[in-house]
Amino acid sequence: MLSLDEVENIRQQLTVSLEAPDITYGLSRAFRCALKELDLYRNHFISRAQLAETPKNVIHPHVQIGGGNHRIEGFFNIDIVPPADLVWDIRESIPLSESSVELLFSEHFLEHIDYPRSVKHYIAELYRVLRSDGQVITGVPDAEIVLNAYQKRDCDLFATIRDRWYANRNCLNDFNTYLDLVNYVFRDQDDDEKYTPHLWAYDYEKVSNLFLQVGFKRVEPWEFNSKLGNPKRQWGSLYVIATK
Repeated sequence: MLSLDEVENIRQQLTVSLEAPDITYGLSRAFRCALKELDLYRNHFISRAQLAETPKNVIHPHVQIGGGNHRIEGFFNIDIVPPADLVWDIRESIPLSESSVELLFSEHFLEHIDYPRSVKHYIAELYRVLRSDGQVITGVPDAEIVLNAYQKRDCDLFATIRDRWYANRNCLNDFNTYLDLVNYVFRDQDDDEKYTPHLWAYDYEKVSNLFLQVGFKRVEPWEFNSKLGNPKRQWGSLYVIATK
């Protein structure tokens, strides 16, 4: 792995390069993306060293992944950025023992990691850490809602999507056609300091297929429960529960 000194050296070089007056937009965009990944790498590197010193027999039966500020009482929270019980890059692994988790919850995380490499690796890791009959609840933005609205030219639903998801962002002037909104939902806001872009879109068929391919025996719709899910995420989201 790169050392923290090497990471900092790369960071400094990129930062200096971004200040060049004649740098192209394309290159500056790539450098900004690289700086974000360097931050995530540094978080993962530090936690990797700390994790190596923790007892190996600690079991966390209830786990949340990628919850950010949404904490669930009684759940062990894993995320790549603080606050979290464990700061970790889930794209690399889930640092939990095999067959140790009873219930795992995640919402609006899957669409932010790259498909197929990281997504399929993550789903396989879920299967590994879950106990027999263990379950994983996953929530994602429902792409089918948006595509149906596009096909029907449903202006009321598109206005609702725009106002619920994007009213507080700086992109409303870029919603000029129906397809613009589809693209924003599929990609979210790329090259934005605050928001992490969507990298893949999901409907019920696709999410179910991901779990069934690795061996989950059953995938069903999950009825939203505010004791687990974030009420701000409920509208426009698809939730499934997969059983190992």
